[in-house]
Amino acid sequence: MVCATALLSSCRIYSSYDRPDVTTSGLYRDTASVNDTLAVTDTTNMGNLPWTEVFTDPKLQALIQKGLENNTDLLSASLKVKQAEAMLTSARLSFLPSFALTPQGTVSSFDHAKATQTYQLPVSASWEVDLFGKLLNAERSKKALLLQSKAYQQAVKTRVIASIANTYYTLLMLDKQLEISLETAEAWKQSVETTRKLMTIGSANESAVSSTEANYLSVQASLAELRRQIRETENSLSLLLGQVPQTVDRGRIDEQELPAHLATGVPVQLLANRPDVKQSEMSLASAYYVTNQAYSAFYPSLTITGALGWTNNAGAAILNPGKMIASAVGSLTQPLFNKGQLIANLKVAKAQQEEALLAFQYSLLNAGSEVSNALVLYNSSTEKSRLEADQVRSLERVVNYTQQLFNLGSASYLEVLTAQKSLLGAQLSKVSDDFYRMQAVVNLYYALGGGR
Repeated sequence: MVCATALLSSCRIYSSYDRPDVTTSGLYRDTASVNDTLAVTDTTNMGNLPWTEVFTDPKLQALIQKGLENNTDLLSASLKVKQAEAMLTSARLSFLPSFALTPQGTVSSFDHAKATQTYQLPVSASWEVDLFGKLLNAERSKKALLLQSKAYQQAVKTRVIASIANTYYTLLMLDKQLEISLETAEAWKQSVETTRKLMTIGSANESAVSSTEANYLSVQASLAELRRQIRETENSLSLLLGQVPQTVDRGRIDEQELPAHLATGVPVQLLANRPDVKQSEMSLASAYYVTNQAYSAFYPSLTITGALGWTNNAGAAILNPGKMIASAVGSLTQPLFNKGQLIANLKVAKAQQEEALLAFQYSLLNAGSEVSNALVLYNSSTEKSRLEADQVRSLERVVNYTQQLFNLGSASYLEVLTAQKSLLGAQLSKVSDDFYRMQAVVNLYYALGGGR
């Protein structure tokens, strides 16, 4: 009756993990609508695309492939998976009995009598019968940890791909800004020479020459800063690739082609696609089984031990050669009072399970926030880039007009310099927003769990 009562009351410790109810509706925020929630019904998801279809630049593809082979974080994640696989194998083998060879020899003498030698050569075995799910929950917990390690490995892979792509596009942006600045510096160098010649004939004064030189030196200083940023970005990219700092072969920002249609799919897909969300859920599953183990510790444990071998010690007589000996013992242990340790372990396990649940819910909210941020960045940078393209065209016309007016004597050279400076600022801003648009695509691909 006691055993039957224990079995009926221990049904919980055999139950498997079920995903808790989590809210996925409304995770994506609309970039413009006042109701905040992005209405998504199309299950087409950009995160399901292979990374080779998202990043089509052959030079970038080569860099990503090299990073996936050599990145130290990714290699470390692979080792964590191997560790988890070893722990799961150990947990599965715990259902089997353990065997040990324990030979023993004794030499004894009483009151100066002739010494007697005895020996035992047994093979001992021990088997814990899993009556109340202690070993079962341990095995399930280790399996959840293995899935967590694999999800972490995928999360690192996704992050490596996104980091390499973002750093690569940063280099292309800096290259373009350097190209524009070099062209501007050359134009302003000629402007300094022209202004000096004008001063010699009285058409310009010392102030105009100083202003022109100051603008030229400002561009020269920006060139030094851009070259520094390019070197540091190349160093960062080399670190991601697992190589020593070196020059990175790359294309041009004008040549890049990214997906025009950004399909986010429905929010519930984040539970399956986002590796960090899966990692958090497997952590919750592991905590669930650890709680079950804490419950099972309150129930009896049954252990069967035995030995089989040879001995020359058969009671009062010493036999040579030895005879076979066999023994078997079954023991049942029911905890009664363990100084509150079992209760404390259960409370700790429950608290850790609640903590894992909060982390799982936060990871899902964070995923939705990253998707929303990527969408708004894409829309805003696209709109800004379009407006700045119009601005650049307008300022180019202003520079031409003021240059013509200056040649006719109807405008000062300061007006020409002001127009050129405004044009430079607009061109650099346009390149930056083109980069932000590319970055938004990379961030959205990462946020949707891409990289498989």
